[in-house]
Amino acid sequence: MGLDAKSAIGVFDSGVGGLTVLKEIYRQMPWESIVYFGDTDRLPYGNRSQPEIITFVREILDWMASQQVKMVVMACNTSSALALEVLRPYYSFPILGVILPGARAAVHQGKRIGVIATPATVKSNAYLNAIRESSGGAAQVWQVACPEFVPLIEQGRIFDPYTKEVATDYLRPLIAHKIDTLLFGCTHYPHLAPLFGQILPTEVQLVDPAVSVTRAALQELSLLGLSHPYPYRQGQTRFCVSGCPEQFAQLASRWLAQIPIVEKVVPSAVRLTS
Repeated sequence: MGLDAKSAIGVFDSGVGGLTVLKEIYRQMPWESIVYFGDTDRLPYGNRSQPEIITFVREILDWMASQQVKMVVMACNTSSALALEVLRPYYSFPILGVILPGARAAVHQGKRIGVIATPATVKSNAYLNAIRESSGGAAQVWQVACPEFVPLIEQGRIFDPYTKEVATDYLRPLIAHKIDTLLFGCTHYPHLAPLFGQILPTEVQLVDPAVSVTRAALQELSLLGLSHPYPYRQGQTRFCVSGCPEQFAQLASRWLAQIPIVEKVVPSAVRLTS
C-alpha cells in the first residue's frame, strides 16, 4: 500500500525538545496534521549508548508505522546522529533527521562554528563531519557536550539562576574561541535562546536546525507528491508520551500557548521500560 498524502507527519523526541520542530511545522506547513511522540519515560537520550538509542528509535518508528504516517521527522539530534542511517532502509516512509539541515544552515551563517549538544551527539562527531563536508573544510568547529541542559529544560527550570550558571560554563570555551555562530545540536536548546543571548557576544548568530529540517520536509513532501491536497485546511496534532501525560502537558503549554490533550501510549511496538 502506498503512502497517503492525507496522512499525518510523525515527529518524535525524547521530550519537549521536539516542540521547537513542531512549532516550525505549524509555521511553514499549518495544513499538515502531526502525530507527536515524546519518549519522556526514557529521557534523556544524550547519555545513552548507540545500541540503546537504536532500540528505542526502532520501537518508535514501528509505532509510527502503525499510525500510518507519511513521513517521520526525528526531532532529536541524538537519534539523528546514532540511529537514522541504520534504520532508514527498513521503513517505507521518508525519515528526516536534523543533523545535515542544521549543519548546512550553520555553514551558511559563519565560519567559526560552536556546536552545543548532548554527550552522545558530540561523541558521534555527526555535526563536526557534516559541517566540514558542507563547508568543504573551510569552517572551524568546536563542540561542547551539555549533559545538564535537557534535564533542566524538562524540569521547567529555564529561568533558574543555576541554569544560567551551567550555560555560562558550557559557553565559556566557545566564547574564548571567538565563534561567530552557535548551532543548537539538540532540539531542546532553542528553549534557552533568550538565556544564551544574555551570555554570548551580540555578534554571535544562533542557528536552530528546526527551521532547516522543516523546510527540507516541506520540499521532500512536495517532491514525493505527499503534500496534503487541501492546503487551506488547519491540521490537527495528536500528542502522545511514554511517561506522564499531565507533566508533559503542563510543560508544553509554555510554548504552545495552550494546554494540549496528551495520551499515554503503551502499544506493543513501544516496549516501555521504567
